[in-house]
Amino acid sequence: MRMLPVLFLSLIPLATPLAAQDPGIAATIEGQMQAFRTGDVPGAFAFASPNIKGIFGTAENFGRMVEQGYPMVRNPGEIRLLELREVAGNLWQRVLVTDAAGRSHLLDYQMIETDSGWQINAVQLLPAPDVSA
Repeated sequence: MRMLPVLFLSLIPLATPLAAQDPGIAATIEGQMQAFRTGDVPGAFAFASPNIKGIFGTAENFGRMVEQGYPMVRNPGEIRLLELREVAGNLWQRVLVTDAAGRSHLLDYQMIETDSGWQINAVQLLPAPDVSA
């Protein structure tokens, strides 16, 4: 039976929590959310990485994608930055967003540091947080 490799792999941590929040990462995510709150889609697009800008091409295309796929980001209520983690050499900032209707959404933001500072390279919508006790 070859269970040893499976057991060994299960002991390898998938994510490494980092000790402290990075103020630059927080400012980037909060800045993009504020731009969306005020309807400044080009301003929100400015926080995206070169890779994201290349994929969408224009702020208008980016805004449509966010509106269709991430409406809680396009019109955020309260946001709370949770843990910052390193996963496979990438930094991921977990964010809890409460939308205008009061529903909670958990997102992971992949952050990269560029010559222009921290930028958002990806966003993943995670399964809804379990609020039952």
